[in-house]
Amino acid sequence: MSIKQGRVGERIQTILSQLLRKDVSDPRLHNITITEVKLDPELMFADVYVNALGDESRQQEVMSGLKSASGFLRREMGKRLQIRNTPELHFHWDVMLERGESMNRLLSSLHIPPAPIEDTDESDEFDD
Repeated sequence: MSIKQGRVGERIQTILSQLLRKDVSDPRLHNITITEVKLDPELMFADVYVNALGDESRQQEVMSGLKSASGFLRREMGKRLQIRNTPELHFHWDVMLERGESMNRLLSSLHIPPAPIEDTDESDEFDD
């Protein structure tokens, strides 16, 4: 990823987060988080990863809400972004948080006994 892609991606993430928090009235889109934005090299398409923190059951409603609001979000983002072309938004459900949680639960459930303490006789090391 180029520096420009990274900067524009971060800016898109900030703008979309503000729009979702302040300007979107759709209740399906309340309490969601933009976790990452990835842009293609030409800055024409943006893959936007979202999650409703801790509520995986809302995936269907959040994705349908984003599909309904995508035109509004792109238009408002274009007004604020100030680049030649406003990227087309493609929304994806971010499963990394869910995977991280399941990994943490798995690690917490492991029972690893402490390593046995080896009994070393220091007098053997110094025998001449």
